[in-house]
Amino acid sequence: MKTIKLTTAQALIRYLSVQYSERDQKRQRFFAGCFGILGHGNIAGIGQALDQEKLLTYYQSRNEQSMVHAAAAYAKVNNRLSTIACTSSIGPGATNMITAAAAATINRLPVLLLPGDIFSKRHVAPVLQQLESPYSQDFSVNDCFKPISQYWDRLNRPEQLLTALPEAMRVLTCPAQTGTVTLSLPQDVQVEAFDFPASFFEETNWTISRHRPDKSAVEHALKAIAQAKQPLIIIGGGAHYSEALEIITKLVDQTGIPVAETFAGKGGLPFNHKSNLGALGVTGTPGANLIAKEADLVIGIGTRYSDFTTASKSAFQNEKVRFININVTSFDAAKHHALMLVGDAKATIEELIDPLKSYRVSNAYESKVQSLANQWDNKVTEVYAYRHQPQMSQGEIIGAVNSLADDNAIMVAAAGSLPGDLHKLWRTKNTKGFHLEYGYSCMGYEIAGGLGAKMASPEREVFVLVGDASYLMLAQEIVTSIQENLKLIIVLIDNNGYKSIGSLSRSIGSEGFGTRFLFRDPQTQSVEGDLASETPFLPVNLADNARSLGAHVIVCADYDSLISGIKEAKVHPKTTLIYTTCDRYQAVEGYGWWHVPVAEVADSEKVNAARETDTPNQEQQRFYY
Repeated sequence: MKTIKLTTAQALIRYLSVQYSERDQKRQRFFAGCFGILGHGNIAGIGQALDQEKLLTYYQSRNEQSMVHAAAAYAKVNNRLSTIACTSSIGPGATNMITAAAAATINRLPVLLLPGDIFSKRHVAPVLQQLESPYSQDFSVNDCFKPISQYWDRLNRPEQLLTALPEAMRVLTCPAQTGTVTLSLPQDVQVEAFDFPASFFEETNWTISRHRPDKSAVEHALKAIAQAKQPLIIIGGGAHYSEALEIITKLVDQTGIPVAETFAGKGGLPFNHKSNLGALGVTGTPGANLIAKEADLVIGIGTRYSDFTTASKSAFQNEKVRFININVTSFDAAKHHALMLVGDAKATIEELIDPLKSYRVSNAYESKVQSLANQWDNKVTEVYAYRHQPQMSQGEIIGAVNSLADDNAIMVAAAGSLPGDLHKLWRTKNTKGFHLEYGYSCMGYEIAGGLGAKMASPEREVFVLVGDASYLMLAQEIVTSIQENLKLIIVLIDNNGYKSIGSLSRSIGSEGFGTRFLFRDPQTQSVEGDLASETPFLPVNLADNARSLGAHVIVCADYDSLISGIKEAKVHPKTTLIYTTCDRYQAVEGYGWWHVPVAEVADSEKVNAARETDTPNQEQQRFYY
């Protein structure tokens, strides 16, 4: 058997460089490169291997969390068929990745983490950045990745690569299991040499199959649909990853079944399709939530039914409502005691579409849906036309960006009040145009995610919409975007604090406590929220901060300057940040109920009143059997 003598790290990089994914005869490299920040825990191993092998492009990051966000965003744009590996040093470099690793797993996105680890030989301990344990020496901070990884392994010998790497690839390329994969790499093992079989480094295709559901389950589903008078389709992220949107549109056109969209599913139908009711749930449109409330059959396609989608399980109120769930995982397909169609979304709908040729919803139901869709579209036009004074409303800022963005542009956002407004208001122009991380609602994802989206589609315009609090958490990848000549247009909306949580705080009677960026009041010693006296805001200049990172900055004080600023940003050659402000108290109407528990006893009359208001909503929550 022919062998090649390589270090563990060299063998790892060589193996990753020849892995391919294939679906529907389309083949692509699975790893488009490797993000990394090099330290003593990986520079002599993974760093040396990347430099020597020249087989994976190395991308220098500024923060370990943000590089994992970027890799996940890259995978999302590529429908999970390709990703970027991420390497860190040991200790804080590794644990910085944990937040983004959790986000990738929650969002079912493939990311490979390669954190350095303590010495396997243990001849030096404790080493710098080692967490010691009194009950085990086989323990490090990398064990923190176990509960958030779909596959986790610590490689204590070079030859363990031969079994660990195929297992890692199996999970990364499995639609039902994918998420974060962590291979913990002791720093001494990374540099150890071994005679690896040459065949280990031959190109490998990982076929992503389109599994089909059980035939009897399909028959039961067809009967249930045939009997439905008020059915509703919910499009989730899995419909996008399966590339099932074209056949879903065909099914909707054929049957007249209306559609509502989750955060990850938005863009499943064009915004102006007559059957598209838009956003569903807490941040849903009135029409989508009304139809959901009355639906006798809900067909979930690639959704995991988060509490925002189901309005904390209060959205579906028809006493006889039934669920059919199309999902690659039985875990998600079983939710709400559904009739389970476990399989690929595209392949499953192919099984349904021909037998449903004779089925169509009533004319009255179809007309009702179209009327509700039109009503909301008119409302969006109204919100886009707000000219709120003295500061702009967030809705009109969204409208300005949406109206001027190219038809194939990608909009990226993640946390705060923006996701809800975007879910309700953004008019999707292409199937990948709405890129929102809301499985984890992770502040700081926005700019890093925009970078990953741009890496996946360098020819497309990428807009990043971000609030001040998220910007302050993780803005450093502006530097990477400039280094790699990957232009982003960042719209930074400053509202002096946490706008979304301020609204939530007021809704539960706490009056915005701790949600504004204020100096501590010298008299009350408080940093309270909306009722703080005349305490000034902190003098943070976010525009200057962005300039210091290398971005071209445009400051916009009103709507007209915002329009001109967006136009300027579109033609500027490098990453541009548009700085503006909005009225934190002006909001889009029509948000639904979300179960956030309110204190059962309190000194505040407003908190007690909020509790009384919340109780009837909780009575609407349902279990489905």
